[in-house]
Formats: sequence, structure tokens, C-alpha cells
Amino acid sequence: MILPIVTHPNPVLRQKAQPIKRITKRIKKLAENMLETMYAAEGVGLAGPQVGVGERIIVIDIGNGPLVLINPQILAKSGQDRDVEGCLSIPGQSAYVTRAAKVKVTGVDLDGRQVELEGEGYLARAFQHEIDHLDGVLFIDYLDKSPRSSSDSD
Repeated sequence: MILPIVTHPNPVLRQKAQPIKRITKRIKKLAENMLETMYAAEGVGLAGPQVGVGERIIVIDIGNGPLVLINPQILAKSGQDRDVEGCLSIPGQSAYVTRAAKVKVTGVDLDGRQVELEGEGYLARAFQHEIDHLDGVLFIDYLDKSPRSSSDSD
């Protein structure tokens, strides 16, 4: 089932999502629906809050098959990468965002197994973007908001 995608400035996008204590049929169905929703919207990632669910679940597919992580956390970051990002919850907007070039993440899969994954480039960006959603952080929060002084343009 395709779920409605919550858009900014809905307050659920700014709330810290709660840990999932048990992998139930409801959680498995939520993951399935989130993947279906992500594919229908032509996205590469989706987090619980983006479908109005304040729980720590993300789905990602950058073209290598679907990943579902429950209670994901970033264990390590390295390097730096700057690229254009957009977000299904902020339609029509994109901007350059600097993030780590490589990350190591941990979480639980739908079978309840603890997993550790590494991502570089686009996958690293997707992990960071979706995990940020679980903490109420949006890509627009990384944009330079400092006013330009007249000396900047000299």
C-alpha cells in the first residue's frame, strides 16, 4: 500500500523518532509499504517520520536492491563529499550538501538480526540523510544561512 508522504513543515518531521522494541507483523508491513511508497515516488530512501510514523525505521534502494534498517545508527564517518540532495518531504527543492564520503552503520534487519553495513558515495549519503530524518534533521538544515557581506562579492 502506498502511504501518504508527509511534507515540510509538518511537525512530525522535526520530532525524534522512537526506537522499535520488537519486529512485529506491523513493522514488517510498514517496511513493505514504505518501500512501495518510495518506489512509487521515485525516491531512493524513506524514513518512518516521512510517512507519519515516529519510529526508527529507514528503507533505502540506490539501485542495488532494497535495504531495511530498524534503529539504525552511524558508527563511523570518514572523508567528505559534497553533492546535490533532494527530499521527498521537501518536493521541488534541492541543494548542495556536504556529508561524510564513507559511513559504517548498524541496525537490525527484519529478521531481528544485528547488522553492520558500510556505504560509500551515494549509499553513504542516503544512510546519513535517512538517519537524520529519525532525529528530526532535514537536509535544508545543512544549508549555509549566513548572510553574505558586501566584501564576499569583491
